[in-house]
Amino acid sequence: MRRVLVALCAALLAAAGAVLALGNPAYAATGLHVSGTDIYEANGAKFVMRGVNHAHTWYTSQTSSFAAIKAAGANTVRVVLSGGRWTANSASDVANVISLCKANKLICVLEDHDTTGYGEDSAAYTLDQAVNYWIGLKSVLVGQEDYIAINIGNEPIGNTNPAQWTAATTAAIKKMRDNGFQHLLMIDAPNWGQDWQQVMLANGQTVLDADAQHNTVLSIHMYAVYAQASTITSYLDTFKSKGWPLVIGEFGWQFASGEVDDQTILAEAVKRNLGYLGWSWSGNTDPILDMVLNFDVNQKTTWYHRVFDGPNGITATARQATIFGAQPSTGPSSSSPSPSTSSSPPSPGKKCTAAYTVTGQWPGGFQGEVKVTAGSSAISGWTVTWTYANGQTVSNAWGATVTSSGSSITAKNVGYNGGLGAGASTSFGFLGSWTGTNSVPAVSCTAV
Repeated sequence: MRRVLVALCAALLAAAGAVLALGNPAYAATGLHVSGTDIYEANGAKFVMRGVNHAHTWYTSQTSSFAAIKAAGANTVRVVLSGGRWTANSASDVANVISLCKANKLICVLEDHDTTGYGEDSAAYTLDQAVNYWIGLKSVLVGQEDYIAINIGNEPIGNTNPAQWTAATTAAIKKMRDNGFQHLLMIDAPNWGQDWQQVMLANGQTVLDADAQHNTVLSIHMYAVYAQASTITSYLDTFKSKGWPLVIGEFGWQFASGEVDDQTILAEAVKRNLGYLGWSWSGNTDPILDMVLNFDVNQKTTWYHRVFDGPNGITATARQATIFGAQPSTGPSSSSPSPSTSSSPPSPGKKCTAAYTVTGQWPGGFQGEVKVTAGSSAISGWTVTWTYANGQTVSNAWGATVTSSGSSITAKNVGYNGGLGAGASTSFGFLGSWTGTNSVPAVSCTAV
């Protein structure tokens, strides 16, 4: 969470010292895993996190946010949880969070917020207490390694004695592994996550080596300390030279002089294939950091547009995890291909079918999914159409280019999911509104 380090901005990152290159580590065979500097899925597809933080522990009723975050284009959501510093999130609640992530085809980073600012904030929990919380949730976490990462403790050390971070973190990792967790682990830096004293930069190898499964990624939080492009690039360059895996687990935006240079963060992350997770979707006491106000997707803020829109934003660069059916990226960039603009007529002998499903519904809104299946011959593109009979509308979509003309809806494949082998399937999703009746329309599919 954002901390303004007024007295410390002058102590920005110094030049890095000598470095030791890290070879590609081994990894657990189960689920999401680290190899070298990158995160991969179990099938070997590279996965680059592009998403946002969601303050679930304080807003447990805002479950529609998962669908809205997906609709905005994210492939990952980092979910705030508590083991008791605030109202504890129970095993059943966490299981529901995981289900919501999976239903909305989002990789879920679960983080324990209790540790925020330990050593400086008297209410903060230790990392060892955080591990005990995860142990208590083990029954709902085991078996979900394809879908979740565990961020052991948020910003676990403040600015008081940050050197304690190394021993506390290595002990926490070992305790997680000793208790049978095989998940991808995420480790936040000290100094309220910003590592301005370079403790993580100096001791990252020790922390990574503490994981017998070599399945840990380090996480930096970028706020006011990272107000200059040179500070951002210097930090990231040093990580690259050391060969350590890194995610930008939180960052804000430059809404005033001296705040974080968010556009450099976005550009550098995309250039380096680093994951990034903006803070946060909604519900901040300082609403300048809300991407949407009052959890209302119709109240998008400047911060929303800065983090989602543009060539380095989430919408343009996020690729859905292949565990949910998307094809893996085949190029060096994580950017999504441009939507197909083909207007070719249907080809003789090439056919497809489509099935429309309402996957979630709430007063005035719903989430839908359409599964497209090729016929007995391979196809290179598809178009699905339907007409609503009860006044429904589509507001956002992913996995297809969707247009509306009155009650008539047309959905065309995007670049990565148009080509389907004989009998193969893909799907796209959308958010919509409804009043009165939300009946399922008849759909048709044409192929080229």
